[in-house]
Amino acid sequence: MNVPSPVARRRCARCLRPQATCLCALVRPTAHRTEVLVLQHPQEQRQAKNSVALLRLSLARCEVVVGERFTPEALQALLQRPGRDTRLLYPDVPAAPAPPASAAPATAPLRLVVIDATWRKSLRLLLEHPALAALPRLSLADPQPTRYRAIRAARRGDQVSTLEATVQALAMLEGPAFDGVPLLDAFGRFVADVAARCPRPQAP
Repeated sequence: MNVPSPVARRRCARCLRPQATCLCALVRPTAHRTEVLVLQHPQEQRQAKNSVALLRLSLARCEVVVGERFTPEALQALLQRPGRDTRLLYPDVPAAPAPPASAAPATAPLRLVVIDATWRKSLRLLLEHPALAALPRLSLADPQPTRYRAIRAARRGDQVSTLEATVQALAMLEGPAFDGVPLLDAFGRFVADVAARCPRPQAP
């Protein structure tokens, strides 16, 4: 009987990845004011190609909650924090239209909610949680080209990784004070490392 080597099970205590694919050397501490809450689908947590681990380690105010279904009470506690205005990073789509936009600009510090899931699963999460769908939306009007296609196929040309979407959203919210370039460059190296180990995915 083959017994797995103890080395194969050894994981980094910081990034929680196997030692062979540790992300810590790529971490880029990035100053930001906006709180970030990532609602991560359980299947994404197990994806070696997922970008959220690098995002979480690089942003000081980034909370990651793994789940697919939330009780109304638990979700409300996650979404609303005293002294923060909450925005959902998600496009206005016919299947889940955005609520009417408020004419008044946000005056309090912001809390940005990001869904980390495939397009289909993110839409289902939105439809099954009215409190999430009711949040004011923030959409990326013209997303920058993604580097993710080297390792993950996408159905739409404007789809980007969770890390890239969050960095672009923070740049929109915080302006020149936010510098996400070093983190995006580190993500590019992460993609290149994964692409060297894994074959290119076939387009769906």
